[in-house]
Amino acid sequence: MKKVNYLDGEEKKLIMSLEKDNWKPTKDIESWKTLLSQTATNTLTKDQRMNIRITKHDLDGVKLRAAEEGLPYQTLVASIIHKYVTGRLTEKQNS
Repeated sequence: MKKVNYLDGEEKKLIMSLEKDNWKPTKDIESWKTLLSQTATNTLTKDQRMNIRITKHDLDGVKLRAAEEGLPYQTLVASIIHKYVTGRLTEKQNS
């Protein structure tokens, strides 16, 4: 397999486990597909609306960062909120 340098630790562990053939087939694949499909639907369904007021400078900054990432700014804001709520948004450490 070609060496890739931009993978994080979790991705590297997954690749290593695939290469070592540690994966086993699922016995009831159809029920597993159904469960994963329902989980994805529940996770991705946006059923609430939120209105906030922020400064023009901050909104322009969010729109710029979203454009750099190639996604709508509302999606970026929703992602930031989700990462904060799930504890995956961390502060940048000053050097």
